[in-house]
Amino acid sequence: MWNRSPCLNVANLASIRLAALLLLTALAACVRPPDDVLQVGLASAPTTLDPRYATDATSWRLCRLLFEAPAGFDARFMPVPALMTWQQIGPRRYRFTLAGEHRFSDGARLTTADVAATYRAVLDRALASPHRASLANLVRIDVLDAERLEFLLHEPDPLFPGLLVIGVMPAAAAGLPATAGPSLGSGPFVLAAPPSPKRYALRRLHDGQRLNFVVVENETTRVLKLARGELDLVQGGLAPENIAWLARQPDITVSRQAGSTFSYLGFNLASGPTQVRAVREAIALAIDRAAIVDHVLRGQARLAAAILVPEHWAGTSSLQPLVHDPARARAQLLALGYHPGAPLRLSYKTSSDALRLRIAAILQAQLAAVGVELEIQSYDWGTFYADIKAGRFALYGLSWVGLQLPDIFRYAFRSDSVPPGGANRGRYASAAADALIDAAQASPALAARAARYRELQELLARDLPYVPLWYEDFMIVSRTRLVGYHTNASGDFDGLATVTLRTPP
Repeated sequence: MWNRSPCLNVANLASIRLAALLLLTALAACVRPPDDVLQVGLASAPTTLDPRYATDATSWRLCRLLFEAPAGFDARFMPVPALMTWQQIGPRRYRFTLAGEHRFSDGARLTTADVAATYRAVLDRALASPHRASLANLVRIDVLDAERLEFLLHEPDPLFPGLLVIGVMPAAAAGLPATAGPSLGSGPFVLAAPPSPKRYALRRLHDGQRLNFVVVENETTRVLKLARGELDLVQGGLAPENIAWLARQPDITVSRQAGSTFSYLGFNLASGPTQVRAVREAIALAIDRAAIVDHVLRGQARLAAAILVPEHWAGTSSLQPLVHDPARARAQLLALGYHPGAPLRLSYKTSSDALRLRIAAILQAQLAAVGVELEIQSYDWGTFYADIKAGRFALYGLSWVGLQLPDIFRYAFRSDSVPPGGANRGRYASAAADALIDAAQASPALAARAARYRELQELLARDLPYVPLWYEDFMIVSRTRLVGYHTNASGDFDGLATVTLRTPP
């Protein structure tokens, strides 16, 4: 039976925090009067505003506002036209056409030369874009005229358009190394001022609406700023009890979007005890994920058995979430030589986010119950993310946000996709997985491709380079003066392109 004391202790702490919030709000002298600038709170700053290098969720979402991409996705995770339309004119050739006239924010016309330059830059080994591996099937790009170009592939790929989701930069900027700030884009927003570490000021092009992304790393401060009217929108990154408290405050609206964000535990498979599959399985068996979802996340997630949600066209419903079995975990560790006199000692890296630290503390308690001593190491987001990319960890917790195409499998699990050329951060190496990834991408028919990806997900469930945890919902907390905002299963900020601010009476 799960030891509930860690959650209960955390709940008591949460009550204290909520009491402090109530007191601080009552002491606030005044509420900031409404103005014409939309304020969005971020838990962490983007690492880049260059779409060729954006991999973290915040960077990707902001880049989508500044840069248009050739393609997007529908609710079924299938590619749909955005900046461009396309037709497949041969098994290995796609012709793309600009959908109408598009201009960069300085008024210059966007042409296919800019599209070609952007994607050639991603493929340029010297520029070291982390998205390069996802375009490995691309042979060359032929510009036909200002409105049309063709992509020639090594192998047929019915989903190739879905790879063209990197925002288009002007040709002159695309060939340069990583930019400190964003180049000109053709998205619905433009930077209104040079970015600072804590503030990103944008202006909406069609009507001049101003928008500030404000980095507020401390969760309590973000909650208070929402309550006082200093922020209009916070999407994700708030503990469930804080969301419940905000829902009771005046002029606050809380909504929910089922998400595809996949939370997981990652292992170092190149060194240390976690190289051993039986160790990884024992850790998986020791974790009571259902209890964490019920008591900590308050049901704002669903258990995951694989990286893709079951409703994805390449998802699988045959895999079942891992069973919590601490007795089996203890026996398995004992068979490996770990016992109270010689416990398994591991470090666990996580961000300094309050909810992630709470989950880390519960994992620590649950693993202690089977004889694993877990040392929690928390860092600011930048330091934490750098360590994960560099492979400086034994065990870590992270989430994949915005998963749409199954190219995530090549990017995160193929043997040769280690950073900076991919996101195989745990250094998972499996000839069988590599073969399934290659076979899936070489399958011309979607049904055959989906079958190979399902086989791959079954293999990953056995090998356990990750422990699947859950798919998190997106909780949206906004001031009532914000009208018409919406998001999608990926948690994008695209709804800001049409949102309005209610004029005060």
